[in-house]
Amino acid sequence: MTDDNDNLDQNGDMLALESQLCFALYAAQLSMSKLYRRLLKRLDITYPQYLVMLVLWEEDHLTVSGIGERLSLDSATLTPLLKRLEGVELVRRARSREDERQVEVSLTDKGHALREQARALPIEAQRATGCSEPEMKALRDQLNDLKRHLDSI
Repeated sequence: MTDDNDNLDQNGDMLALESQLCFALYAAQLSMSKLYRRLLKRLDITYPQYLVMLVLWEEDHLTVSGIGERLSLDSATLTPLLKRLEGVELVRRARSREDERQVEVSLTDKGHALREQARALPIEAQRATGCSEPEMKALRDQLNDLKRHLDSI
């Protein structure tokens, strides 16, 4: 159990910006996004597009709603991303044969080939953080646990 004093900054103020976990997460996310913008420039895709590609590299031929569930994105946000990826011929979208209401997304040959170009990105990102592989895994596990806990309340 944590003591209330653990949440105080050096001046004893729980409401100090530096005492806020939410701000630490927000600031780290901004820095991580900036890093990935730079790394993804050579692939000519954005960070949200990269996330879609990661999902499809894991499991091709998913519905828009299936991708949205994995990324916690609604179809209104996802559809423009997919249109742009389709425009640069990384994915193709088609109505499902089983259910015309569903749109299936699949990788093109160019989309599959991009995976090889992206392979070094996680290693470069890890190096940029200054964390070892075990430290990165521990941090990722902690963040995933935090998300699961917050989603449950």
